[in-house]
Amino acid sequence: MSANDVQIKFGRETGFQTELRRRVEHYFATTGRRPRDCPRMYLKTAIVLTWFAVSYALLVFWAAQWWTVLPLALSLGLSMAGIGFNIQHDGGHSAYSDRPLVNRIMAMSLDLLGGSSYFWARKHNSIHHNYTNITDHDDDIDIGFLGRLSPHQPRLGFHRFQHYYLWLLYGLMPAKWHVYDDFRDWASGRIGSGPHRVNRPKGWDMATLLAGKAVFVTWAWIVPALLHPLWVVLLVYLAATYVEGVAMAIVFQLAHCVEEAGFPLPCPGTPRVQTSWAEHQVETTVDFARDNPIVNWYTGGLNFQVEHHLFPRICHIHYPALSRVVEDTCREFGLRYLVNRSFRHALASHFRLIRRLGAEGPIAEADHLHEVRSAEFEGEREGVNV
Repeated sequence: MSANDVQIKFGRETGFQTELRRRVEHYFATTGRRPRDCPRMYLKTAIVLTWFAVSYALLVFWAAQWWTVLPLALSLGLSMAGIGFNIQHDGGHSAYSDRPLVNRIMAMSLDLLGGSSYFWARKHNSIHHNYTNITDHDDDIDIGFLGRLSPHQPRLGFHRFQHYYLWLLYGLMPAKWHVYDDFRDWASGRIGSGPHRVNRPKGWDMATLLAGKAVFVTWAWIVPALLHPLWVVLLVYLAATYVEGVAMAIVFQLAHCVEEAGFPLPCPGTPRVQTSWAEHQVETTVDFARDNPIVNWYTGGLNFQVEHHLFPRICHIHYPALSRVVEDTCREFGLRYLVNRSFRHALASHFRLIRRLGAEGPIAEADHLHEVRSAEFEGEREGVNV
């Protein structure tokens, strides 16, 4: 049965998701906090947008020497990724506000950064969140022939070097979005090369996509080109978007493409995955650096990826508190709550996984890939029920 013929179905709910939702609702009821429209989130939005605006203004209208251009390009790239992690991501998931218009405006920040909020919602919300780490269905783990991010993808000879060269390719992701991916998806009527078709944008959605591209080209290329040589503008564009791409790719990879994460497949000859949807999210998703406030602030809580996948419509401000609820519930239901204790440990785990997947010889089955490697490694991690 080909991927094009499969509509993935998950196993029956075991009570885990129902109990978890009850406890999360109890958390909000007892604390008096709101799942969305958090004052801290509005303040954070102002800070991130100011960071972006100041970086851009200084880079375009003030910087003249390379030793001022480079740090400002770095700052601009990080601020653009910060907009994506925090503002666009929560807005795109309707986790920013109870008001749909506010969510829509925040989600459209991606259009201002040269992407498409329309295709992102279908690629990320509908596909990645439903089919997390399922080969041939989750487009986020499919980078074509250039790399192997799942044990169920074919291995090519040059993949033995992917643990070196993939880091270089990660930075090219935004530029690829800007000039190719969105137009390819529009022309083909599907997301990437996978089996998932998508309705082409029409009306307001089409106008938003085209207007977003036009605004991005204006501030990223045209305005700087009025003040600086075109070759300088292109170099700075590549530098800033490269930093943005590396930041965005690494945050995603550390949550799903690490040794601890599972890569389950449907039962042979069927479209059904054995576990329930919520249990599948726990199995295929890994938190990292939960005690690092800087990582948590900058990544928009995406280091609490388990919580995000289980409750995508709750503002990420709440994820640190909810992580204890999720971890305790997983333990009671016999589920492994997966977490790397630091950014460094998560980064090393991703490196080991892509090195292993690119190695010659047979690759271990997916259910073995996310086992804890050794007692020594267990001692370096926290919160994992084995």
